[in-house]
Amino acid sequence: MAKPEPKRPLVPTFDISVNGAPLPVQTAAHVSSVVVEQDTDMPSMFSFQLTGSDDQKQDVPWIDDTVFSIGNAVEIKLGYGDQVDPVMKGEIAGIEPSYSVERLAHLLVRGFDRLHRLTRGKKSRTYADQKDSDIAAKIATDAGLTADADDSSVTLKHVYQHNQTDLEFLLLRAARIGYEVSVDDSKLQFKKRASGESAILSLSQGDGLLDFRARLSSAGQATEVFVRGWSIKDKKEVIGHASSSDAASMGGQQTGPVAVEAVFGAAQTLYVDEPIENQAEADQIAKARLEQLAMNYITGDGRCQGRTELKPGVVIELLKIGTRFSGSYYVTGVEHRYSKRSGYETMFKARRNSS
Repeated sequence: MAKPEPKRPLVPTFDISVNGAPLPVQTAAHVSSVVVEQDTDMPSMFSFQLTGSDDQKQDVPWIDDTVFSIGNAVEIKLGYGDQVDPVMKGEIAGIEPSYSVERLAHLLVRGFDRLHRLTRGKKSRTYADQKDSDIAAKIATDAGLTADADDSSVTLKHVYQHNQTDLEFLLLRAARIGYEVSVDDSKLQFKKRASGESAILSLSQGDGLLDFRARLSSAGQATEVFVRGWSIKDKKEVIGHASSSDAASMGGQQTGPVAVEAVFGAAQTLYVDEPIENQAEADQIAKARLEQLAMNYITGDGRCQGRTELKPGVVIELLKIGTRFSGSYYVTGVEHRYSKRSGYETMFKARRNSS
């Protein structure tokens, strides 16, 4: 695993491959910056800039190079010295040449991971007698991807996709049951939020963590969540319920719902905007809504020395930032930045449901 070694500094570096082949050495020498942006439930994006040299004047020799054709597969690796690790695989979606009398000409190459395929075109269709995980597998196949879906357990009689892109539709299905949508190369992942997993790395002041800003807020915390609907099949009301005890702590002394209840008393939240078919679905939605509110208890964003293992959906441990704020955090967004001037740094967004 490529990681910074404070006692043995290594030179930050990158590696870019297109359609399985490394960039030509002469082309790679002109790469001045690389950026990879990743967020939960959004297509990840990459960009890298090639800057001309004085002897090229205002020419951009790569502008017509077929290596940067739309749709070409790209793999980006970052790291230190001779140790580089993959941070993203995607497809080229656009190129942007730029000319100016005040600076050297450059070419910006942009692209997305294959989740962007689910944003192309809107559809209206019906899914009968399927689980949300089955629906995710069907959408993956239609997009030319394979599926890696956690079993969502509850079989639904009728689900309608109403003039939505596959991504819009799948994100709504995921959010209502506490799942997240992402892509790993050509594999569509439809997974439970993994906030209860063990931390993959630790960062602290003086040991990798360069900046961190956090916010603890009681706003929006609920001690009970009710989801009410009507079962057409059974001709009766269905009520899903989740309480503060259903929010699993990420290691703090108290979860947000419990801490807020101790100070301000009980607070109930009612949702009546979800079509509900059965009791299991109602309870599943109620618990997901409560957990989502609890995860807003502590939010933060930070910056550290470049770490390739940082990505949305993992848990990290932040230390030496006070008792209430130290502990496990669930990463929801990451930005890897490499440049010849600044080296390699990673920015991240994270949240935590307890203090």
